[in-house]
Amino acid sequence: MTPQRKCLIKKQARTILEDNQILEPPVPVEKIAKALGANLRFSPLDDELSGMIYIKDCKPIIGINALHHPNRRRFTIAHECGHLILHRALIKKEVHVDKAFPMLMRDSISSSGVNNMEIEANHFAAELLMPESLLIFAIGGKTFDIDDEGVVTAFAKNFQVSTAAMRFRLGKLIV
Repeated sequence: MTPQRKCLIKKQARTILEDNQILEPPVPVEKIAKALGANLRFSPLDDELSGMIYIKDCKPIIGINALHHPNRRRFTIAHECGHLILHRALIKKEVHVDKAFPMLMRDSISSSGVNNMEIEANHFAAELLMPESLLIFAIGGKTFDIDDEGVVTAFAKNFQVSTAAMRFRLGKLIV
């Protein structure tokens, strides 16, 4: 992903936060998805499938694995919102569920970091759930060790994300 594309994705996430007047964590990602016009559907799915998005009758539908941890579900919703905003033209108008149905999914492939659309959706999700401005405010100019599990866990709890996602995000901000 080019630096220009990263900047555009960051700007799009920031605009959504501003439009929804989000000034503190945790970001109400379900509210944002609904504001974007999406219907949310929580259903038990195979463990390796976190979520999916498709458009039916001109209405975006985000499917989320109800069996996953709430923090993972939040990231999945943010990830699918990323697809909705960044890749809407590629999402088919109607989906017929079968083994080769054309939809975008949050699964082990999306988290592997090799598919550009999935990388972009993950970047958008991180920007939406852990916005730089809110993280900087939360850090408050204090220094800390990114390997300090207690500090990272406290930030993750405040933003309602996994400690792994928070550690990754903090690492990108500190560098």
